[in-house]
Amino acid sequence: MEKPRRTITMLQRSEGLKKMGSGPGRTTGWVHKIALQRGGVRMLDGMTYERIDDQGLHIRREGKAELLEVDHITLCAGQVSVRDLVPDGAGKRGKRERGGVHVIGGADLAAELDAKRAIAQGAELAARL
Repeated sequence: MEKPRRTITMLQRSEGLKKMGSGPGRTTGWVHKIALQRGGVRMLDGMTYERIDDQGLHIRREGKAELLEVDHITLCAGQVSVRDLVPDGAGKRGKRERGGVHVIGGADLAAELDAKRAIAQGAELAARL
């Protein structure tokens, strides 16, 4: 395996996920995690971002301030399902709707957003309608 040209650190600040990568893709996520580990990607979780300046990325992890001396930052903010337009009681996960409200794709489960699943849900819904 070729040595990476850069040091890559992947950070997870999400609360509620015990281990990095334990949420989405449970059946195949471990394959991606192993590939990242083999590629020398450093994975840190359970932190907060403090600031970015000329020194790098300042974080706080386990109550301690840390500085990651970085020259590039890519931010992946994650997804949160927004159901503001869904009437109370409608569009519950796993419930087939009769009538006008159908919740699919990222609105159904943004934490595990998967384009193939969202497209399949749309096609299946269209076929039912």
